[in-house]
Parts: sequence; C-alpha cells; structure tokens
Amino acid sequence: MSDQTKPHDKPVSYGSYLKIPELLSLQRTRSDPVEHDEMLFIIIHQVYELWFKQLLHELDRLVEHVDRDVQAMEEHQLKRILKILKTLVAQLDVLETMTPVEFLSFRSFLGSASGFESAQFRELEFVLGQKNEAHVERFRGLGIVSALERRMNEPSLWARFVASLARRGYDIPTDVLDRSVRQPTESSPAVQDALIEVYRTEPDLAGFCELLMDMDEGIMEWRYRHVMMVMRTIGTKGGTGGSEGAEYLRSTLFKPAFPDLWEIRTRL
Repeated sequence: MSDQTKPHDKPVSYGSYLKIPELLSLQRTRSDPVEHDEMLFIIIHQVYELWFKQLLHELDRLVEHVDRDVQAMEEHQLKRILKILKTLVAQLDVLETMTPVEFLSFRSFLGSASGFESAQFRELEFVLGQKNEAHVERFRGLGIVSALERRMNEPSLWARFVASLARRGYDIPTDVLDRSVRQPTESSPAVQDALIEVYRTEPDLAGFCELLMDMDEGIMEWRYRHVMMVMRTIGTKGGTGGSEGAEYLRSTLFKPAFPDLWEIRTRL
C-alpha cells in the first residue's frame, strides 16, 4: 500500500488543502486600541504579495516558452498575466475607500514598514529588465537578498525575447546579445530595426509584441494608480520607514520596461 493510500491518512478538505486556518491567522493588527481600517490595509497588501507571487510564477513559465520559441504558449501566459494586472489595479478601488483620517488612525503603528520593502515587486522589475543594483544592496541589509540576486543574474524577459529574434534570423548585434544580464534594459536602434521588420512581415509575432506592450502599459497603469492613491491619502508627506512617499513613486512613472517597442511607433 502506498503512502498516499494509508488508511490513517486524514482526508483532504477545502480548509486543509488551502491552509485556511493558517492563512486567516496572519492578519494581526498592531494598533491599540484596534483601529477598524487597519484590517483592510493588511489584507489588501497581503493579497498584493500573493498576486506578486503568482505573477512571478507566470513570468517564469513565460520565459521558458520564450527560450523554447513556443509562441502559442507565450501568448497564453501573457494573457493570464494581463488579467492579473487588471486585478491589481482594481484592488486600488477598494483601498481608496479608506479616507486620510482613517489611514492616519493607525499609520504610526506601521513603524518602519513600507511598500518600498516589497522584495517580490523588485523581483518583478528585475524579470522585466528594470534592474537596479541599489535595490540588491538595500535588501541585503534586510537579509532577504537571495531571490533578488538570482533575478539579477538571470537574463530579463526582454533579453530573452531579443535572443529569440536572433534565433529567427533577425540581425541582432553581438554587443546587444552579449550585454551583461545585470544591466537594465536600454533601447537599441538595431533591435528597433528588427522589430519594424517583424511588424511588417510577421503579424503573429507582431501580435505577441503587442501583448508585451499591454503588459508594460499595465505595469505603468498600476504605478500611476498607486501614486494617485498615495497622494489622495497622505498628500506629499514622506512615506513610512523614511521613504519619499508619493515623490518617489512619481519618479517611477512612464518608464517602460520595453522602450524599443514604444520607440518604433514613430518609425512605423
């Protein structure tokens, strides 16, 4: 009899499979006396981290498909990622029901905690090619740098896509293909030339490029909505943990992960 069919094994239930008791024990407020809206704040951000985990899971599968040139599966994975990004933006509607006074009622209990410390969001940026050595050093001090280091040393999604263009016979210069994986993505006129050819001769591949554009735009949309939510809640005050709050968030707006796809628009 296998271990899976031993009679003394407990049956799997909804609660045991999803670890519901453990999950529901993780929402621990710090305000004293407890402020009603702190629970919403905790749950929204925990859910964000769960979605970030799923996005990384999907992006890891996506890069596998890109490396293997399985275009149909690439598109399938990207469409799911786009749906998740829409969900992330929609969650801000719920958070925006919290007034500035309601947030301030428990803000002091957050201590140094800040969304700036979301390691998973930094992983997402790194996968998309928005790499930054300063983030690695910052998280090294928090003792949670291993995943970021791994992402830093892996080719980004864009680098993998450009390599796939080279495998298809497009003229991608060696200096682009051999660029250090630890460097952030930079636009390349040669890559743009290849992309223009793609758009003019390979409609299916051009469609995949448009899905990449949708993802890039989705990330920027989430950043914009996040900035506006912060501004309507705390204005121009500094963020928790000494971060610059809305001022820092504004500086991240309109910085695409895939600049070449945006720059070819004026050349098509």
